[in-house]
Amino acid sequence: MYSIIVVPPPTTEDERGTAAQIRLAPGERLGFGRSAHANGLHIPHEGVSRRAGEIAAQGAFWILSNLSRDQTYVVENPEGAGEHVKVGPGRLDAPIPFEFARIVLPAAGDLLPVEVWAPRHDYVHPDTAGDGGTTAPAFSLDRTKRYFAVLAALCEPRLRCAPHAPLPTVDQVVERLRPGWPAVSRTTVQWNIDYLAVKLRLKPGPDTADPGPRLNGKKESLVSLALRFDLVREDDLVVLGASAATGPPR
Repeated sequence: MYSIIVVPPPTTEDERGTAAQIRLAPGERLGFGRSAHANGLHIPHEGVSRRAGEIAAQGAFWILSNLSRDQTYVVENPEGAGEHVKVGPGRLDAPIPFEFARIVLPAAGDLLPVEVWAPRHDYVHPDTAGDGGTTAPAFSLDRTKRYFAVLAALCEPRLRCAPHAPLPTVDQVVERLRPGWPAVSRTTVQWNIDYLAVKLRLKPGPDTADPGPRLNGKKESLVSLALRFDLVREDDLVVLGASAATGPPR
């Protein structure tokens, strides 16, 4: 079974999007570079090393070797909030954790993209997961509640391919939520932000006498945590187009 799909960079504007895909099974390797003889993926650009690197399929993920002498390669996650991995010159077998990735090769003023897809997913079978009690979830969020709609509205700009976008103001969140939540106000949005800070354990709960340190940048901390652990994904933004006000705010 193939586990890695490599999409070569276009060699001309006319060929953009028409390059043939290369499929790798677990254990197979693909060299790439300017030389047509030493590589399975020929990149005919004068700014690319003759033997520039190697991609190796490892089951459900892949590894990258940078064989150049002085160029750092950047592997981007097109679906992430600015996530990337740097693979320095001479680095061998760097593990790449992204399901969809783009290797960016600096080449004499150009940036050449090589896309790598890792669509294979392996999971443990429930019958082999072991006995014992159920593990408590790290973050318990109910996607039907208003607080989740507030969190989704805060995360929306960075989920829509703008990883460094400024976060919306409370007033902007109010306007974004008003179609599905007509009674929303600055006070209710701020209340839900404060509630999320406690629920996601950024601040101590009301059952403790310790108020904890003052949390500056509360919205930034919430969005950073939510995106880092995939608590809100792009698919979750559908709650912003429908009513997310089923019951009490929390």
